[in-house]
Amino acid sequence: MSLTFEEIIFMKSHIVTMSLILLSAACMFGQQPAGSWAGVLAAEGQSLNIVFHVAEKDGVYSAKMDSPDQGVFGIDASEVSFENGMLMIKIAAARIEYLGKPMSDEMEGNFKQGPLNLPLTFKRMAEDTENMRPQTPRPPYPYTIENVVFTNSTAKINLSGTLTVPAGKGKFPAVVLISGSGPQNRDEELMGHKPFHVIADYLSRNGIAVLRYDDRGVAQSQGDFQLATSLDFASDAKSAVEFLKGRNDIDPTSIGLIGHSEGGMIAPMVAAESKDVSFIVLLAGTGIRGDELLLLQQELILGAAGVSKEEISSAGVTNKKAFEMVRNSKDDQKLKQDLTVLLRDACKDLTEAELPQGMSKEQYVDMQVQQLTSSWMKYFLSYEPASSLKRVTCPVLALNGAMDLQVPADINLEAIEAALKKGGNSKVIVKKYPSMNHLFQVCTTGAPSEYSEIRETISPTVLSDIQSWIMSDK
Repeated sequence: MSLTFEEIIFMKSHIVTMSLILLSAACMFGQQPAGSWAGVLAAEGQSLNIVFHVAEKDGVYSAKMDSPDQGVFGIDASEVSFENGMLMIKIAAARIEYLGKPMSDEMEGNFKQGPLNLPLTFKRMAEDTENMRPQTPRPPYPYTIENVVFTNSTAKINLSGTLTVPAGKGKFPAVVLISGSGPQNRDEELMGHKPFHVIADYLSRNGIAVLRYDDRGVAQSQGDFQLATSLDFASDAKSAVEFLKGRNDIDPTSIGLIGHSEGGMIAPMVAAESKDVSFIVLLAGTGIRGDELLLLQQELILGAAGVSKEEISSAGVTNKKAFEMVRNSKDDQKLKQDLTVLLRDACKDLTEAELPQGMSKEQYVDMQVQQLTSSWMKYFLSYEPASSLKRVTCPVLALNGAMDLQVPADINLEAIEAALKKGGNSKVIVKKYPSMNHLFQVCTTGAPSEYSEIRETISPTVLSDIQSWIMSDK
């Protein structure tokens, strides 16, 4: 199997921006589009499983897209319509458009992205959400649910979320949930799983208020996601803490953060700067620099996918050079020129059959350059988590799954613990769970392609450990 540079760099889940992964993505719907649809796209000599989740409320359609083989989930469509028997889906940020005509349980249509124009056929998935995702909370709820809007005054945007508060009177401890990278809604929804909804439900049933919110520029929140960096997302989380401080039903001395994946990198950034943060929980949080993490992540995920050691090594050399260029650059224009030269050389032996259909080598290289020079990527590749961790003085609970291929447990937990202790923080608990993946599901391989196959959304053991620790004296 020939593996292209693009597939090597961007075969990641919540740790990369989305548009290049979506080069191969397609979608499908049926005669009545609401529901989940799955198909297989054959591109560049490989097969990719694609899933679209379509919802309808009061005649208005919405959709999310997953590419489970590449670990990409829950990407919101910017526009969805179903008129005259034709379904149209757009994901503007990735320049994607799909138009198809449903026919019973199948639909034939065309997928476009830039110069790509691919015919695709899909089949409806059997829907049994209660059995497929049994942990998804369902009413009645024994706590108060409130849709809220709070303001990030620095960015001058409003963020929308859901606040769940335990039943009864009094001032409750509270947490803000911070999502992983990629555009996430308040439930951090992926493949029908709603991890943040499950966490919020469990904690609010057990005495802890929870605020979860849509990322900036996603769903009901304002702002531009595409231009944001991790530092911007930290500003959003800090605004969420400030909002909770003004609530009469929240204990202002017991407000914490729970961050998952990139969110586990962002939580220490906020805690290091704000005395209002009383504790943080890091779920698969990063402890090593961004470029080192991506190279390791690539090696593990592609190895689990059966890619040869020679191909992984070759791609790693090119990726490392590209990342170093991004990290060391002082001139954006020169950076783009240098990356173009590097990637042209990496792609010089690709045949027309190995390129995305309808795309020239120049277009192919240009898209990769745009991804590597995005604001988010430039910040992430150079960011050292230790710079914030060593300034965190509040209690920290750092958890990871032993089979996590996206944020590998040992190297990241060790780095997190070392940085905290270097800063003099002794209120630290680090725990690794056997047989659990990046989402804290009990798993077999840890590969992102497995996430959708597992009925469990998040281990009850992990939920219990989080709640017990928050309610403890720490």
